[in-house]
Parts: sequence; C-alpha cells; structure tokens
Amino acid sequence: MSAALTLQKAIRARLVATSAVTDLVPASAILDRNQRPAPSPSIILGEAQVLDEGDIARKRSRVFHTIHVWKLEASLAGVTAINATIREALRDRLSLDAGHHVADLYIADSRAMRDPDGETSHGVVTLEALIVEEAS
Repeated sequence: MSAALTLQKAIRARLVATSAVTDLVPASAILDRNQRPAPSPSIILGEAQVLDEGDIARKRSRVFHTIHVWKLEASLAGVTAINATIREALRDRLSLDAGHHVADLYIADSRAMRDPDGETSHGVVTLEALIVEEAS
C-alpha cells in the first residue's frame, strides 16, 4: 500500500474516533469523495503529494495531505473551530497499516476562507508527514 493511502486511512480513523471532532462534524460526514455540494458540516479527505526523501534505500517518503472542511455559514467561525479540533486530534502519532510507520507528522498549514458562493465557509488543513517503509 502507498504511504499516502495508509496515511489517509489513519487520518480518517483518528478523526472519526475523536469525540471533539465528531461533536462538530458527524462521523458519517467525514468522507473521502470528490463531489459538491459537500454535506454541511463535513470533512473531506483531500489531495496528497508524495516526495522521495532521498535516502539511499528509498524507504522514506514525505507526504503532504490536505483535509477540507465545509460548512454552510456566513462567518468563518465554524470552519475555524473544526480546523482547530482537527489540529488537536492529529497532534499525537498515528498508527499506520503494517509496512509503514510515521517518523514525524505535523500540521504545516491551516486556513479558513469564504467560498465564492457567498453561503459556504471552507477550511483547509495541510499535514506533512515523514513515512518510513518498514523492512519486509
């Protein structure tokens, strides 16, 4: 399994298991899909980019993963609160599927913006993780 996919699965598992997150967004609205309109509120697992870390064994990958937050609201208060709970939920080390482990993970970026539709707020949280492929 790819480093990006195993990280995405671990992110979703952590978010749906964290009551502070599910108090704001139902677990059934924490999704991996590409469709709008998104449920309100919702967390949509977004894009991933994988870069080779350059070690000689080619066992280390740097993964950038986005998480999108959508909420029907005129202000940015709701998505800002959801972004904060995501940041807190992902603070502790994630457990990945067999064959990979997280050497480092942190929130690289978190932002809130107004959607051009004038009715929806959009948040984006970007994680950066160093994933190491374990010897088989």
